[in-house]
Amino acid sequence: MPKHVIIIGGGIVGLAVAERASRLGHRVTVLEKESGWAQHQTGRNSGVIHAGPYYRPGSLKAQLCTAGNRSMKAFATDQGIPWQATGKLIVATAEHELPALEELRRRSEANGVPFRVLDADEARSYEPHVASVAALRIESTGIIDYGAVSRRLAEMVAERGGELRTDSEAVSIAGTPDGVVVSTATEEFRGDVLVNCAGLHSDKVARLAGLTPSARIIPFRGEYYELVPEQRDLVRGLIYPVPDPELPFLGVHLTRMMDGSVHAGPNAVTALAREGYRWRDIRPGEALGDLTYPGFLRMASKNVGVGIAEVRRSWSKGLFAKSLARLVPGLGKEDLVPAEAGVRAQAIRRDGSLVDDFLIERAPNQVHVLNAPSPAATASLEIAAHIVGLADLE
Repeated sequence: MPKHVIIIGGGIVGLAVAERASRLGHRVTVLEKESGWAQHQTGRNSGVIHAGPYYRPGSLKAQLCTAGNRSMKAFATDQGIPWQATGKLIVATAEHELPALEELRRRSEANGVPFRVLDADEARSYEPHVASVAALRIESTGIIDYGAVSRRLAEMVAERGGELRTDSEAVSIAGTPDGVVVSTATEEFRGDVLVNCAGLHSDKVARLAGLTPSARIIPFRGEYYELVPEQRDLVRGLIYPVPDPELPFLGVHLTRMMDGSVHAGPNAVTALAREGYRWRDIRPGEALGDLTYPGFLRMASKNVGVGIAEVRRSWSKGLFAKSLARLVPGLGKEDLVPAEAGVRAQAIRRDGSLVDDFLIERAPNQVHVLNAPSPAATASLEIAAHIVGLADLE
């Protein structure tokens, strides 16, 4: 029996859920507080179609990313959205990084991700300017414009008669015996099912709906530079470091984009607003709530050195360039120009642990996506299928 599905959030995950539900014959309403689609995490990331070497085998991230790598490419091809198969190098630049690189090799094998183990000379056959003692070559990684994917998903929903409401922030949510009522400043929407895909505000929306989520979103700003045009030839595809296994961030890396530019970044510094794209973007109420949250305080106390290093790199173009020069020697601060920053919605539990998997919680007639950072864009079509199943919409 067709249902009315109300989706809060017009990023790529919310729009993918809307497309999937409308394709199954359900009535769909998408409420987005901004004036356009994919304005935050979706529209401000590196545009990478991830392959899945990083994620714990058996986790939702591992399962949905690996499947999403295939389904995103197929969707883009079917819909005429350009994408490129670039491949990626994950490089160990020192001997002490080899055990972590071996763990990535093990996870790649367990997750069904095609890979090759390379020595330094073999790595340079892919990226002639890279520095490494060893590397993993992940051939199935690609790049795409996720904003274009989101716009096409919105068009498909509209073609099936779905309601797509921008400038429509949910201000109250009330459960009913058989559904939900969502109100904006000007309208009221009655539905059978609520799906919360609000990203940076997903925990707030969950609390608005009467839930007590098991984690809180803490915003981490990722700052980017671009290589100046005359240095773009130093990077053919994607060059990543071996990441810190204790953190969910992949480290500052180099990414050739769809337009031919090369992005460098991101770092990871605590933002002072959920949409804090610059240091001067401060919302005192949000910052106070996030920075005094017991989970954040416990996490921060365990990572003081890392946090200080990230702040220093944020304020110093020279230190940012030094991180990049570990991957491609010779890069200097004169080779970098500022680019648009993003903010990652990272869920942290009260005990200080960073949620390292997608986190989805349910209530009667409600599904809440409470942790969906990278690789959520890659996996968005698969996340949508998973959510539709949880919401009994199939």
